[in-house]
Parts: sequence; C-alpha cells; structure tokens
Amino acid sequence: MESKNPVFSRSRGGQVGGWAAQAPSPQHLQNMYDAPSYAPPAPAYRAMTIDDVVVRGFLTLGTLILGAAAAWYFDVPVRIAIFSALIALVLGLVASFKQSTNPALILGYALFEGVFLGSISHLYESLYNGIVLQAVLGTAFAFGGVLTVYALRVVRVTPKFTKFVIAAAISALGLMLVNWIVGFFVAGGLGLRTDSPLGWIFSVAMILIGCFFLLLDFDAVEQGVRQGAPEKFAWQCAFGLTLSLVWIYLEVLRFISYFTSND
Repeated sequence: MESKNPVFSRSRGGQVGGWAAQAPSPQHLQNMYDAPSYAPPAPAYRAMTIDDVVVRGFLTLGTLILGAAAAWYFDVPVRIAIFSALIALVLGLVASFKQSTNPALILGYALFEGVFLGSISHLYESLYNGIVLQAVLGTAFAFGGVLTVYALRVVRVTPKFTKFVIAAAISALGLMLVNWIVGFFVAGGLGLRTDSPLGWIFSVAMILIGCFFLLLDFDAVEQGVRQGAPEKFAWQCAFGLTLSLVWIYLEVLRFISYFTSND
C-alpha cells in the first residue's frame, strides 16, 4: 500500500534527483568550509597610521616655527603679537570644539601662534640672554620624557585620569583669570605669575598639566590608529600635540626666567 506520508512519498518520488544525486567531492566541501559566511564591506576611507600623524605633526610644527622665525627676524611689535595670539586663540577654540580636521584651519592656527611665540621669545631673549634655547631644550626633554612614560605604561590614560586633567586645566585657567582681575586692584594679583615661591609652584603645576595633556594626545593617537580612524583625523592629533607643546614651552620659558639674571 502506498503511504500517504508526504515525507516517504517525496523520498520515493525524488530518489533519482534527490538522495540518489551524486555526492559532493572533498574539494567542493573544503571550498564551502573555507568560504567566509560574511564578508565585511571594505571601508570607504584609508585608516590613519602613525606615519600620518608624524607627517602632519611636522607640517604643523614647521608652520609654527616658520611664523616664529619671521616674527623674530622682523622684530614684530608686541601689539601685533597680541593680535596674532587672539586670532590663534579663536582658530584654536574652533578646531578644538568642532574637532576639526581642516588643514587650513590648523595650519592657520600654527602660523598665527608662531608669530606670537616668535615675538614673545624675542622679548624674553632681549631680557635674559640664552633663555629661548634653554626653553626649547626643556620642552624637547619634556616631550621625550612624557613619550617614554607613556610607552612604558608608567601612567595609564583612563577616563578618570582624563577627567582629572581637564578639571585641573579648567581650574588653572580659572585661577589665572582671577589673578588677572585682582591684578587691577593689587600689584601682582594673587602672586601666581610673580617671581615668588607661589609663582614657582604655579608654573611647575602648569608645566605638569601640559605634560598630562601630552599623555592624552599620545593616547588619542594610539586609539585612533587602533580603531581605524580616518586618515584626516591625523590633523586633529597633530593639532593637539602642537597645542600641548606650545603650552609647555611658554610655561618653561616663564619658569626659567625666574632663575635667570637679566644682567
């Protein structure tokens, strides 16, 4: 009797074209095994590398140094240097808050900041012979030291550490603002920027904050490379590194001036 079960009916009716079909070869099974079940789409951009950051960093620092050298050579007046600093401040704030990767914006910041640095460095050099070279070397040593500390993982950049650095920077800038306002009524303000023990301690604290920001910059570069950030993100990394180095240089320059004779 013919079974009414559809499974058995289908098995008998389809033996020739179904179960009785030729078995796949071992090579065919191997190809099926090797084939990926899902092929992720290729990224639409080239991922950032360390070399990208290095190249953009040299371009940014080179532009800054070029502006500084021009300001030094032409002995740019202080009023023009202050105007350049204000332009650099605006460009820097835009680049920071918008996380901009626009090369024109970042190189523009570097150029105007360089004019300010060249003028203020020339002024310091006229008062304290040899101080600029000392400040440059001090900044270079700070950069190398922080890079070593980061590479050896002596200090780990964590979300808690990042919050601490940002809070410390905001507090320091707030104290500087209060010191500036009090300075209109009391000579020297709170004494944070004077040649005194309090001024020395505050300068050291500012240098340390700049070094902490370098740690954040190194971590941003590493995380960007690891997570496959777009190539253009290298401009933002170069901007951050330049900003931290400028901070450290100015603070080192001021700190050395406290202990240098102007004879």
